[in-house]
Amino acid sequence: MPRAHRVGILVFDGVKLLDVAGPSEVFSEANRSGAGYELVLCSPDGEQVVSSTGMRIPVDASAGDDLGLDTVLVMGGDLFPGTPVGAGLVAAARRLAARAARVTSVCTGAFILAEAGLLDGRRATTHWKHTRTLQRAYPLVSVDPDAIFVRDGGVYTSAGVSAGIDLALALVEEDHGGELARTVAQALVVFLQRPGGQSQFSPSLRGPRPRTPLLRAVFDEVAADPAGDHSVRRLAARANVSPRHLSRLFKEELGMTPAKYVEAVRFDAAKSMLDAGHSVTHAAERAGFGSSESLRRAFVQHLGIPPRSYQQRFLSTGRASG
Repeated sequence: MPRAHRVGILVFDGVKLLDVAGPSEVFSEANRSGAGYELVLCSPDGEQVVSSTGMRIPVDASAGDDLGLDTVLVMGGDLFPGTPVGAGLVAAARRLAARAARVTSVCTGAFILAEAGLLDGRRATTHWKHTRTLQRAYPLVSVDPDAIFVRDGGVYTSAGVSAGIDLALALVEEDHGGELARTVAQALVVFLQRPGGQSQFSPSLRGPRPRTPLLRAVFDEVAADPAGDHSVRRLAARANVSPRHLSRLFKEELGMTPAKYVEAVRFDAAKSMLDAGHSVTHAAERAGFGSSESLRRAFVQHLGIPPRSYQQRFLSTGRASG
Protein backbone atom coordinates (compact mmCIF):
# COMPACT_ATOMS: atom_id res chain seq x y z
CA MET A 1 0.00 0.00 0.00
CA PRO A 2 1.41 3.45 -0.90
CA ARG A 3 1.89 5.87 1.98
CA ALA A 4 -1.06 8.19 2.56
CA HIS A 5 -0.66 11.83 1.60
CA ARG A 6 -1.03 13.57 4.97
CA VAL A 7 -2.85 16.90 4.90
CA GLY A 8 -2.54 19.04 8.02
CA ILE A 9 -5.38 21.49 8.64
CA LEU A 10 -4.47 24.28 11.06
CA VAL A 11 -7.51 25.53 13.01
CA PHE A 12 -7.97 28.01 15.87
CA ASP A 13 -10.72 29.65 17.89
CA GLY A 14 -12.88 31.65 15.48
CA VAL A 15 -11.87 29.65 12.39
CA LYS A 16 -14.37 29.88 9.53
CA LEU A 17 -16.21 26.57 9.50
CA LEU A 18 -16.65 26.43 5.72
CA ASP A 19 -12.93 27.05 5.27
CA VAL A 20 -12.40 23.77 7.08
CA ALA A 21 -15.34 21.77 5.76
CA GLY A 22 -15.04 22.67 2.05
CA PRO A 23 -11.48 21.45 1.36
CA SER A 24 -11.98 18.50 3.73
CA GLU A 25 -14.93 17.32 1.66
CA VAL A 26 -12.87 17.60 -1.52
CA PHE A 27 -10.10 15.39 -0.14
CA SER A 28 -12.59 12.93 1.34
CA GLU A 29 -14.48 12.69 -1.95
CA ALA A 30 -11.17 12.18 -3.77
CA ASN A 31 -10.48 9.21 -1.47
CA ARG A 32 -13.72 7.62 -2.64
CA SER A 33 -12.27 7.70 -6.15
CA GLY A 34 -8.96 6.13 -5.22
CA ALA A 35 -6.86 8.96 -3.76
CA GLY A 36 -5.05 8.41 -0.49
CA TYR A 37 -5.38 11.55 1.61
CA GLU A 38 -5.21 11.44 5.39
CA LEU A 39 -6.57 14.56 7.09
CA VAL A 40 -4.96 15.69 10.33
CA LEU A 41 -6.69 18.49 12.22
CA CYS A 42 -4.31 20.40 14.43
CA SER A 43 -4.40 23.51 16.58
CA PRO A 44 -1.51 25.55 18.00
CA ASP A 45 -1.75 23.84 21.41
CA GLY A 46 -3.50 20.57 20.55
CA GLU A 47 -6.76 21.66 22.19
CA GLN A 48 -10.17 21.67 20.51
CA VAL A 49 -11.30 24.98 19.02
CA VAL A 50 -14.60 26.81 18.61
CA SER A 51 -15.47 27.72 15.03
CA SER A 52 -17.13 30.86 13.67
CA THR A 53 -20.54 29.22 14.08
CA GLY A 54 -19.95 28.20 17.67
CA MET A 55 -19.46 24.57 16.68
CA ARG A 56 -16.62 22.87 18.52
CA ILE A 57 -13.95 21.19 16.41
CA PRO A 58 -11.92 18.41 18.04
CA VAL A 59 -8.35 18.13 16.78
CA ASP A 60 -5.95 15.24 16.28
CA ALA A 61 -2.69 16.89 17.27
CA SER A 62 -0.71 19.97 18.22
CA ALA A 63 1.09 21.92 15.53
CA GLY A 64 4.28 21.22 17.45
CA ASP A 65 3.99 17.45 17.04
CA ASP A 66 6.00 15.58 14.44
CA LEU A 67 3.13 14.89 12.05
CA GLY A 68 4.90 13.95 8.82
CA LEU A 69 2.70 16.25 6.76
CA ASP A 70 2.91 16.59 2.98
CA THR A 71 0.47 19.49 2.63
CA VAL A 72 -0.54 22.15 5.15
CA LEU A 73 -3.79 24.13 4.96
CA VAL A 74 -3.95 27.27 7.09
CA MET A 75 -7.56 28.30 7.51
CA GLY A 76 -9.07 31.78 7.80
CA GLY A 77 -11.46 33.45 10.18
CA ASP A 78 -13.57 36.60 10.46
CA LEU A 79 -11.31 37.96 13.21
CA PHE A 80 -8.64 38.72 10.59
CA PRO A 81 -7.49 41.26 9.57
CA GLY A 82 -9.23 43.27 12.30
CA THR A 83 -7.35 41.37 15.02
CA PRO A 84 -3.56 40.92 14.99
CA VAL A 85 -2.41 37.36 14.35
CA GLY A 86 -1.28 35.94 17.67
CA ALA A 87 2.28 34.76 18.27
CA GLY A 88 1.12 31.20 18.97
CA LEU A 89 -0.69 30.96 15.65
CA VAL A 90 2.28 32.43 13.79
CA ALA A 91 4.64 29.93 15.42
CA ALA A 92 2.28 27.07 14.58
CA ALA A 93 2.15 28.07 10.91
CA ARG A 94 5.94 28.34 10.74
CA ARG A 95 6.48 24.93 12.36
CA LEU A 96 4.04 23.20 10.05
CA ALA A 97 5.33 24.95 6.93
CA ALA A 98 8.94 24.04 7.72
CA ARG A 99 8.09 20.34 7.55
CA ALA A 100 5.75 20.22 4.54
CA ALA A 101 6.38 20.33 0.81
CA ARG A 102 3.22 22.31 0.13
CA VAL A 103 1.75 25.16 2.21
CA THR A 104 -1.63 26.72 1.49
CA SER A 105 -4.08 29.19 2.97
CA VAL A 106 -7.81 29.70 2.62
CA CYS A 107 -9.36 33.18 2.73
CA THR A 108 -7.86 35.31 5.53
CA GLY A 109 -5.48 32.50 6.39
CA ALA A 110 -3.20 34.48 4.06
CA PHE A 111 -2.74 36.99 6.90
CA ILE A 112 -1.37 34.19 9.09
CA LEU A 113 1.08 33.12 6.38
CA ALA A 114 2.06 36.74 5.73
CA GLU A 115 2.64 37.46 9.44
CA ALA A 116 4.80 34.33 9.58
CA GLY A 117 6.90 35.71 6.70
CA LEU A 118 5.91 32.83 4.44
CA LEU A 119 4.55 35.09 1.69
CA ASP A 120 7.50 37.50 1.49
CA GLY A 121 8.58 37.94 -2.12
CA ARG A 122 5.63 35.86 -3.36
CA ARG A 123 2.37 36.43 -5.19
CA ALA A 124 -0.72 35.80 -3.09
CA THR A 125 -4.41 36.51 -2.73
CA THR A 126 -7.14 36.58 -0.10
CA HIS A 127 -10.82 37.53 0.14
CA TRP A 128 -11.54 40.50 -2.13
CA LYS A 129 -12.60 42.62 0.84
CA HIS A 130 -9.14 42.37 2.33
CA THR A 131 -6.72 42.38 -0.61
CA ARG A 132 -5.84 46.06 -0.17
CA THR A 133 -5.32 45.60 3.55
CA LEU A 134 -3.04 42.61 2.93
CA GLN A 135 -1.00 44.63 0.43
CA ARG A 136 -0.66 47.62 2.76
CA ALA A 137 0.22 45.55 5.81
CA TYR A 138 2.72 43.32 4.02
CA PRO A 139 4.43 45.29 1.23
CA LEU A 140 6.81 42.41 0.47
CA VAL A 141 3.82 40.39 -0.77
CA SER A 142 2.53 40.89 -4.32
CA VAL A 143 -1.24 40.67 -3.90
CA ASP A 144 -3.45 39.63 -6.81
CA PRO A 145 -6.91 41.04 -5.95
CA ASP A 146 -8.83 39.08 -8.59
CA ALA A 147 -7.40 35.56 -8.42
CA ILE A 148 -9.50 32.69 -7.04
CA PHE A 149 -6.23 31.12 -5.95
CA VAL A 150 -2.55 31.76 -6.56
CA ARG A 151 0.34 29.32 -6.70
CA ASP A 152 3.87 30.62 -6.16
CA GLY A 153 6.30 27.76 -5.87
CA GLY A 154 5.16 25.49 -3.08
CA VAL A 155 2.93 28.13 -1.50
CA TYR A 156 -0.74 28.49 -2.46
CA THR A 157 -3.25 31.10 -1.30
CA SER A 158 -6.95 31.31 -2.10
CA ALA A 159 -9.75 33.86 -2.04
CA GLY A 160 -12.71 33.88 0.30
CA VAL A 161 -14.49 30.93 1.90
CA SER A 162 -15.74 28.71 -0.94
CA ALA A 163 -12.53 29.38 -2.90
CA GLY A 164 -10.96 26.83 -0.56
CA ILE A 165 -12.88 24.22 -2.56
CA ASP A 166 -11.36 25.54 -5.80
CA LEU A 167 -7.91 25.36 -4.24
CA ALA A 168 -8.40 21.82 -2.92
CA LEU A 169 -9.60 20.66 -6.35
CA ALA A 170 -6.46 22.16 -7.90
CA LEU A 171 -4.33 20.25 -5.40
CA VAL A 172 -6.16 17.00 -6.19
CA GLU A 173 -5.66 17.63 -9.91
CA GLU A 174 -1.96 18.26 -9.30
CA ASP A 175 -1.65 15.01 -7.35
CA HIS A 176 -3.93 12.69 -9.33
CA GLY A 177 -4.72 14.32 -12.66
CA GLY A 178 -7.68 16.04 -14.23
CA GLU A 179 -9.97 13.04 -14.57
CA LEU A 180 -10.09 12.29 -10.85
CA ALA A 181 -10.41 15.98 -9.97
CA ARG A 182 -13.27 16.32 -12.46
CA THR A 183 -15.02 13.34 -10.87
CA VAL A 184 -14.74 15.02 -7.46
CA ALA A 185 -16.06 18.33 -8.79
CA GLN A 186 -19.02 16.59 -10.42
CA ALA A 187 -19.83 14.71 -7.20
CA LEU A 188 -19.79 17.95 -5.22
CA VAL A 189 -21.68 19.86 -7.98
CA VAL A 190 -19.04 22.58 -8.28
CA PHE A 191 -16.86 23.93 -11.08
CA LEU A 192 -13.53 22.18 -11.58
CA GLN A 193 -12.27 25.55 -12.82
CA ARG A 194 -14.53 28.42 -11.84
CA PRO A 195 -15.08 30.92 -14.68
CA GLY A 196 -13.95 34.46 -13.96
CA GLY A 197 -12.07 35.92 -11.02
CA GLN A 198 -13.31 37.01 -7.62
CA SER A 199 -13.97 40.56 -8.83
CA GLN A 200 -17.29 39.20 -10.14
CA PHE A 201 -18.34 38.92 -6.48
CA SER A 202 -17.08 42.34 -5.37
CA PRO A 203 -18.23 45.90 -6.03
CA SER A 204 -15.93 47.87 -8.29
CA LEU A 205 -16.13 51.01 -6.17
CA ARG A 206 -15.06 50.40 -2.61
CA GLY A 207 -13.16 52.51 -0.12
CA PRO A 208 -13.73 55.87 1.54
CA ARG A 209 -15.31 58.87 -0.11
CA PRO A 210 -12.85 61.56 -1.22
CA ARG A 211 -11.77 64.22 1.28
CA THR A 212 -12.22 67.15 -1.11
CA PRO A 213 -15.78 68.57 -1.14
CA LEU A 214 -15.43 69.34 -4.83
CA LEU A 215 -14.71 65.69 -5.61
CA ARG A 216 -17.53 64.51 -3.38
CA ALA A 217 -19.92 66.69 -5.38
CA VAL A 218 -18.61 65.23 -8.64
CA PHE A 219 -19.02 61.71 -7.22
CA ASP A 220 -22.63 62.36 -6.27
CA GLU A 221 -23.45 63.88 -9.64
CA VAL A 222 -22.06 60.92 -11.60
CA ALA A 223 -23.73 58.38 -9.31
CA ALA A 224 -27.10 60.13 -9.67
CA ASP A 225 -27.02 59.86 -13.47
CA PRO A 226 -24.46 57.33 -14.74
CA ALA A 227 -25.68 57.70 -18.33
CA GLY A 228 -25.19 61.46 -18.41
CA ASP A 229 -22.50 63.39 -20.24
CA HIS A 230 -19.57 63.07 -17.85
CA SER A 231 -16.62 63.97 -20.02
CA VAL A 232 -13.70 65.52 -18.14
CA ARG A 233 -14.49 68.89 -19.75
CA ARG A 234 -18.15 68.78 -18.65
CA LEU A 235 -17.33 67.60 -15.11
CA ALA A 236 -14.68 70.31 -14.74
CA ALA A 237 -17.07 73.00 -15.97
CA ARG A 238 -19.72 71.94 -13.46
CA ALA A 239 -17.15 71.97 -10.66
CA ASN A 240 -15.85 75.35 -11.87
CA VAL A 241 -12.25 74.15 -12.20
CA SER A 242 -10.01 73.37 -15.14
CA PRO A 243 -9.93 69.84 -16.59
CA ARG A 244 -6.25 69.63 -15.59
CA HIS A 245 -7.04 70.55 -11.97
CA LEU A 246 -9.88 68.03 -11.77
CA SER A 247 -7.69 65.29 -13.21
CA ARG A 248 -4.98 66.09 -10.67
CA LEU A 249 -7.46 65.82 -7.77
CA PHE A 250 -8.68 62.44 -9.04
CA LYS A 251 -5.11 61.19 -9.38
CA GLU A 252 -4.08 62.39 -5.92
CA GLU A 253 -7.09 61.05 -4.01
CA LEU A 254 -8.17 58.04 -6.06
CA GLY A 255 -5.23 57.04 -8.18
CA MET A 256 -7.39 57.09 -11.31
CA THR A 257 -8.58 59.46 -14.01
CA PRO A 258 -12.09 60.98 -14.06
CA ALA A 259 -12.87 58.84 -17.11
CA LYS A 260 -11.90 55.65 -15.24
CA TYR A 261 -14.13 56.66 -12.34
CA VAL A 262 -17.10 57.30 -14.62
CA GLU A 263 -16.55 53.93 -16.27
CA ALA A 264 -16.48 52.23 -12.84
CA VAL A 265 -19.74 53.91 -11.81
CA ARG A 266 -21.40 52.86 -15.04
CA PHE A 267 -20.10 49.32 -14.64
CA ASP A 268 -21.50 49.07 -11.10
CA ALA A 269 -24.80 50.51 -12.26
CA ALA A 270 -25.04 47.97 -15.06
CA LYS A 271 -24.22 45.12 -12.67
CA SER A 272 -26.93 46.29 -10.28
CA MET A 273 -29.50 46.39 -13.09
CA LEU A 274 -28.52 42.92 -14.26
CA ASP A 275 -28.82 41.71 -10.66
CA ALA A 276 -32.33 43.15 -10.62
CA GLY A 277 -33.26 41.15 -13.73
CA HIS A 278 -33.06 43.83 -16.45
CA SER A 279 -31.94 42.80 -19.92
CA VAL A 280 -28.38 43.38 -21.08
CA THR A 281 -29.59 45.94 -23.64
CA HIS A 282 -31.61 47.86 -21.05
CA ALA A 283 -28.74 47.82 -18.54
CA ALA A 284 -26.30 49.07 -21.17
CA GLU A 285 -28.53 51.99 -22.14
CA ARG A 286 -29.47 53.01 -18.59
CA ALA A 287 -25.90 52.78 -17.32
CA GLY A 288 -24.47 54.88 -20.14
CA PHE A 289 -22.63 52.24 -22.18
CA GLY A 290 -24.60 53.09 -25.30
CA SER A 291 -24.82 49.55 -26.64
CA SER A 292 -24.92 45.99 -25.39
CA GLU A 293 -21.66 45.31 -27.21
CA SER A 294 -19.88 48.06 -25.24
CA LEU A 295 -21.20 46.55 -22.02
CA ARG A 296 -20.11 43.08 -23.11
CA ARG A 297 -16.56 44.34 -23.73
CA ALA A 298 -16.49 45.99 -20.30
CA PHE A 299 -17.63 42.79 -18.57
CA VAL A 300 -15.10 40.64 -20.38
CA GLN A 301 -12.36 43.14 -19.53
CA HIS A 302 -13.25 43.42 -15.83
CA LEU A 303 -14.64 40.00 -14.99
CA GLY A 304 -13.56 37.70 -17.79
CA ILE A 305 -17.17 36.74 -18.58
CA PRO A 306 -19.93 38.37 -20.68
CA PRO A 307 -22.85 40.11 -18.92
CA ARG A 308 -25.36 37.39 -19.73
CA SER A 309 -23.18 34.74 -18.10
CA TYR A 310 -22.76 36.99 -15.06
CA GLN A 311 -26.51 37.51 -14.81
CA GLN A 312 -27.29 33.80 -15.06
CA ARG A 313 -24.79 33.10 -12.30
CA PHE A 314 -26.13 35.68 -9.86
CA LEU A 315 -29.86 35.75 -10.44
CA SER A 316 -31.92 35.23 -7.29
CA THR A 317 -32.32 31.59 -6.30
CA GLY A 318 -36.05 32.23 -6.60
CA ARG A 319 -35.58 32.48 -10.38
CA ALA A 320 -33.92 29.09 -10.68
CA SER A 321 -35.71 26.62 -12.90
CA GLY A 322 -37.33 23.75 -11.05
